Amino acid sequence: MLVDGMALLFRAFYATAVSGQFMINSKGIPTNGIHGFVKHLFTAVSSFKPTHLAVCWDMGSKTFRTELFADYKGNRGEAPVELIPQFDLVKEVVESFDIPNIGLAGFEADDCIGTIAKQTKDYAHVSILTGDQDILQLLDDNISVILLKKGYGNYLVHTPETFFEEKGITPRQMIDLKALMGDPSDNYPGVKGIGEKTALKLLQEYEHVEGIISNLDRLSKSNKTKIERDLEMLHLSRMLAEIKCDVPVSCALEEAGLRIKREKAENKLMEMELRGLQRLLPLGEAIIS
Repeated sequence: MLVDGMALLFRAFYATAVSGQFMINSKGIPTNGIHGFVKHLFTAVSSFKPTHLAVCWDMGSKTFRTELFADYKGNRGEAPVELIPQFDLVKEVVESFDIPNIGLAGFEADDCIGTIAKQTKDYAHVSILTGDQDILQLLDDNISVILLKKGYGNYLVHTPETFFEEKGITPRQMIDLKALMGDPSDNYPGVKGIGEKTALKLLQEYEHVEGIISNLDRLSKSNKTKIERDLEMLHLSRMLAEIKCDVPVSCALEEAGLRIKREKAENKLMEMELRGLQRLLPLGEAIIS
């Protein structure tokens, strides 16, 4: 199981921050995001029972995508002051479980997840735990995606078959879908005036962006005009949408075996004053010592 650490941490933080429950410990450090992260992590472990686990992280806001397009994710404000100290501390907690933390400056967690998933899928089934639908482009016969839903323990599990049933396109075509319709959450526009419905119809007919461009004269006048007007942004949006699967990171299976040392893990939880989480630690004999 590859975990999108930021997705879990942000989800956990905002779920409690909205009512001001930052769980400040005796050192004056907020721990609400970390507490919820651990709860999300081990609830999923309990539900899906992975034998191996790694957590991937974003490493700062500057990536190759911001170099390509300065406004990429430019609509996102600074992280709340209560969340900032939790970025490093949550990694310490993960390390205390002997679970690898993986991240690389210049790339997003998704790129690390994509790279490791592709490296591993030939000899193990890979599941990806996230709240971010972008990752669905990685779906494969040996890669499934577990999307977090509201609350704890609620998931939507996607395979290539379920994705096709929902969208009518293949997972790889999702890159072209985002190239056409853009992504408001990542702040890139795609082709102005083309929404999901039109984009899906075009992809079902012409397969990919290049197929659409090769058949511009067969499109409606309106769609042809929109695509010609935003052709440069269409190509750029496709580059921004595609998860890189050749990032220089790796995670050998033997490094990621789920073998939590009870005393080490419990000591870190006590040090952080993260109460009530010890009971969530996976206690199966094969994966704890």
